[in-house]
Amino acid sequence: MRNESAAVVARKMGRVAVCKRRIPCVGRQDGGAELPAGSMRIRPLTQLLCVSAAALLLSLSACSAGTVLRGLSSQPEQPQQPEQLAKSAKSTQAAHSTQVAQAAQTANSAHHANKREPKPEPTQQELFEYIRGKLLSLSPNDGFNDNLEVAFDPTTSVLSITQPDGRCDIFVNALDTNSAIWEVMDPSDSYHPRGEILRLTMTSTSGKKARTCYDTENQVDKSISANRVRLVFAQNKANSIPDFTYNMTKAIKKLVVASGGAAEKTIF
Repeated sequence: MRNESAAVVARKMGRVAVCKRRIPCVGRQDGGAELPAGSMRIRPLTQLLCVSAAALLLSLSACSAGTVLRGLSSQPEQPQQPEQLAKSAKSTQAAHSTQVAQAAQTANSAHHANKREPKPEPTQQELFEYIRGKLLSLSPNDGFNDNLEVAFDPTTSVLSITQPDGRCDIFVNALDTNSAIWEVMDPSDSYHPRGEILRLTMTSTSGKKARTCYDTENQVDKSISANRVRLVFAQNKANSIPDFTYNMTKAIKKLVVASGGAAEKTIF
């Protein structure tokens, strides 16, 4: 824009310089030559205008050149060296690795928090208390198969069950854990109708005695088989407890093992 303004001023000055005003001159008759009037005064003015225009042009050119030089003097952004690029890449990779490690640690923490600790095995006393509670609460109460009292001696591993006709001492550590059988039976006779009972039968391991039974006089009842034991429950009461037979079998087997007996083995 400044150059264009200077060019306009120069053109105007040029027009002024070349414009010649003519005035009447002395005639030839008087012996004088025909010369433009005031020519001696116009030339100095024309020269002055030309000098001023040249100075203005130089000033405008200098300003434009200064602007260009200032634009050129700004340092261009230097490209990063290979070492700097390598350091930047390593920093980015390290940050990404840290984020991945933190995410993995958070996931592992959540996994361990959600993972439940294994439930500890019940003790011998806890197993006995469970069995005793079920024998008493689910007793047939028919006057013949009632479970009147249940006791356990941990030193001898003897489970004692008292019924109306006597008492049987069961040697828990002699029982075969693979021999458990459940059955439903009707203990009624011709004169005494009774409700159905749920009975668990287990035998002893070979060469061992499963129980010793006593009559009401505390004398050994030899008529009762010594190589098997029976636990009885009221069928109608047991039906009200979900998974009763499964849980009771599991408790008896655990008590056998806790008392020193052999654990169950998979035969087939």
